[in-house]
Amino acid sequence: MNDVLRRDAEAILRRAIDAAAPGRAVAQALSGRVFPGRVFLAAVGKAAWPMADAAARTLGGALTRGVVVTKYGHREGEIPRVACYEGGHPLPDARGLAGTRAILDMTRSLQPEDTVLFLLSGGGSALFEQPLIPLDELSALTGQLLAAGCGITEINTVRKRLSAVKGGKFARWCAPARVETIALSDVLGDPPDMIASGPTVPDPSTCAQALDVVRRFHIALSPAARRCLMEETPKALPDTVFRVVGNVSTLCGAAAEGCRALGYAPLLLTDRLCCEAREAGSFLAAILRSHAADGRDLAFLAGGETVVHLSGHGLGGRNQEMALAAAPHLAGLSNAALLCAGSDGTDGPTDAAGGYADGGTWDALQEKGVSWAAAMEEHDAYHALQAVGGLVITGPTGTNVNDLALGLIH
Repeated sequence: MNDVLRRDAEAILRRAIDAAAPGRAVAQALSGRVFPGRVFLAAVGKAAWPMADAAARTLGGALTRGVVVTKYGHREGEIPRVACYEGGHPLPDARGLAGTRAILDMTRSLQPEDTVLFLLSGGGSALFEQPLIPLDELSALTGQLLAAGCGITEINTVRKRLSAVKGGKFARWCAPARVETIALSDVLGDPPDMIASGPTVPDPSTCAQALDVVRRFHIALSPAARRCLMEETPKALPDTVFRVVGNVSTLCGAAAEGCRALGYAPLLLTDRLCCEAREAGSFLAAILRSHAADGRDLAFLAGGETVVHLSGHGLGGRNQEMALAAAPHLAGLSNAALLCAGSDGTDGPTDAAGGYADGGTWDALQEKGVSWAAAMEEHDAYHALQAVGGLVITGPTGTNVNDLALGLIH
């Protein structure tokens, strides 16, 4: 593999992730704020801990108490007056439900002068949950939606109606208190009702749309779940404020700055990538091959979130599959590479943030006896890339603002 390209790509990724650090954004959003009554902090999602830590430091004695619910391994220590829970993602579990109950208990019987500061980040749909059907049934249904290749909008349209807290229901629970939400967006276009399934905003989706998702993707429903999908969500909520303080555009902009700092001329292809992972990988590799002989140091950036329609029994994630898909199309190029990674440091149910491929990856796979076709068929990008040193491992990053694909020509 090309050591220079690998080093530069990982340095650019790190700079982009650092720029999307949630603590800084939350501190800036709360700086100088004065709240009239008690302040209760609820933070949910993969970035919940650093967001809550920054809020607690900024608010100081004005914070009454708080609860954090984040993914396993994402808690970084104690926060004064804040209880921390870790739970399952992408499927909810009993610990996540316990954290949600703690938030509901904390916000019971609020007064009009109180404020609920709701810090929201990606992963909140699984971590902040009070299901209206049994947990095992909800997990199985979520698994069906993921395996069918549903987009986040389609998944959340269904999940809102199976939950007592999603789709604006948490804000309704907190009434008559004021609810102020500060969010990191992991949804393309930043629609407030889709970020973690919109617990604090009115829900514009309809029962008909939820039932249409179930029909189109052939999702099996119990009678109880189908009844939930026919119950409408809140369409108006008084005294709520919603602000996005970080998103995939932030990630891509910082990556572009990192490219310039290393001498690459960046071009943002899109910050709304939303196609099949393998198609994105082959397309980005084709762009690199087209420009490999231009004689300039170039960088091509794409932010967003691709999808994988699961059909095999392998291990991997959408970013690893993108990188592996690019390998045959980059074969033989000595000056081109593609790195694809999730900003949260987790790609699928693995310990990798994503994958890396360059002109030598294809030959390395052959030398290791790894069948590229079989790995793609089984969606086993993790083991294929692991065999050739192509995994990108960052550990939990503390943020979550979609994915970054970075193609470099040196």
